[in-house]
Amino acid sequence: MPSLPEKINTVEELDELMSRPSPALIDYIKTLDGDIMVLGAAGKIGPSLTIMAKRAIDAAGIKKNLIAVTRTHAPRFNAAGIKTITCDLLDHDAVRKLPKVENIVFMAGRKFGTSGCEWLTWAHNCIIPYNVASAFTDARIVAFSTGGVYPIVKVKAGGSRETDPPDPIGEYSMSCLGRERIFDYFSAEKGEKVIHIRLNYALDLRYGVLVDIATKVFNSETIDVTQGYFNGIWQGDVCDWVLRCFQYVSSPSAILNVSGHEILSIRAVAETFGRLFGKKPIITGKENGLAYLSNASKAMQLFGKTTVGTEKLIQWTAHWVKIGGENLKKPTHFETQNGKY
Repeated sequence: MPSLPEKINTVEELDELMSRPSPALIDYIKTLDGDIMVLGAAGKIGPSLTIMAKRAIDAAGIKKNLIAVTRTHAPRFNAAGIKTITCDLLDHDAVRKLPKVENIVFMAGRKFGTSGCEWLTWAHNCIIPYNVASAFTDARIVAFSTGGVYPIVKVKAGGSRETDPPDPIGEYSMSCLGRERIFDYFSAEKGEKVIHIRLNYALDLRYGVLVDIATKVFNSETIDVTQGYFNGIWQGDVCDWVLRCFQYVSSPSAILNVSGHEILSIRAVAETFGRLFGKKPIITGKENGLAYLSNASKAMQLFGKTTVGTEKLIQWTAHWVKIGGENLKKPTHFETQNGKY
């Protein structure tokens, strides 16, 4: 892999780096039978993942169809030479008309704005999975989920493992477990091959826990450290690992935690940003020793360590915030322990 830059100055530089496939992904894509379809490709992670898949296919020198399914027109995919289909995934009949491909990355879902529109979150997180799972029983499905289906755990325990029972808090997390259970049904009863990607948290420069903390420090806003700790992983690594997960789908469904190997202190990260900005963070609350944390040791065994470490991510994020880089205005609510988003 090419060396990492000291700074990222433009969205174009960020997108190129985040969609850059690893040599391991390029080698793997050569062995993957069948075409790939990404459902919900226009979300926060979808463009990076879909374009990375296209770059991997091109670098591998193979012929493989790649289809991006979005709710609205997505000219960025067309510009990259990716076939795009617009589809309302809540429409059962429309989903059944999608191409019958061998490999599906399922990324559709809803989190932000759940409170007050709970029914819409349940519809997106449960009806859409039913529409997809019932239509593609012969496909390999890599389905995005969240570490939020686990309970809050003691920080000293090191994070939830794939073998730990889920115990979601709040309607968003419960609906995400509902999404998993629908795929589980078709996997167990119909032989559909599935793996759930329990992600916790993806780190971009336009959104994510590091961006949230950095922005609060830069703007002299209060940071609540009651939750105290979090996991995070560079979004480029998320995309690379997920695209290599078709080999790990199974019936009944498999589970994989995707996160970084470190447990990061919100207070310590805020203090680091404070030094980089020359500002003193405004801290409130006191760590209660509990947090949403995932143990990603299984993923590390499969794929190795992440390619971008925390120190580099903090440096990139600080510079991005300083220069007024694009912000998607989608806070992670990293302080939340009551499940309300």
